[in-house]
Amino acid sequence: MKKLVYALFSASVLLGCTGTAVSAGNNSGSNIPGYDAYSKSLETSPVTPEEFALLQKTIFFGPEDVKALRQAQKILKPQITEILDTWYGYVGANPHLLYYFSNKESGEANGEYLSRVRDRFEQWILDLTDANYDQQWLNYQHEIAKRHHSVGKNRTDNVNSVDHIDYRYMVAFIYPITTTIKPFLQNGNASQKEVDAMYEAWRKAVILSVILWTHPYIKDGDF
Repeated sequence: MKKLVYALFSASVLLGCTGTAVSAGNNSGSNIPGYDAYSKSLETSPVTPEEFALLQKTIFFGPEDVKALRQAQKILKPQITEILDTWYGYVGANPHLLYYFSNKESGEANGEYLSRVRDRFEQWILDLTDANYDQQWLNYQHEIAKRHHSVGKNRTDNVNSVDHIDYRYMVAFIYPITTTIKPFLQNGNASQKEVDAMYEAWRKAVILSVILWTHPYIKDGDF
């Protein structure tokens, strides 16, 4: 069974490598099914602008980080396929994570679901490094949050997968998504000081994102 799951996962990676997320000159994600970062119909985030500003202040996220992320995008964009191969390889090697992309009845990994999520994940890298961190961005983080939780998981891709990604893995995934990015940043022509600044900015941006993604998991009034 494990070999079958890994085989299905490998096929999904090949499908994902041929996705449309990084087509030349297109950073909008408008051609990616389910990627709604710029939709005006998004629900307004329950996190107020004032709360969001204080959250950024708490993790020392500021204009210099936004600048460093812009620099990071130039380095990461040509390597996006390799980055996603690394992340998906990690998920595929851990059945307890691959489980969240599996069919609820059969328990088998859904290759098409993995591929569609991969396309959106690729665009997410571009957007995270190019975001204005404004109300529109905040609203889309709330949409992403709902797609990880039982209030909205599976609806975007109309799949029969498990209903919920457990909170503990939402938080735990911060580490692999941050620590694996540094070698890719080092592949550019940046100085070590610039690499460190880009890495710290990336780490803060991921932490900020995941905090917002956990909103549906928290009892009203506790967030």
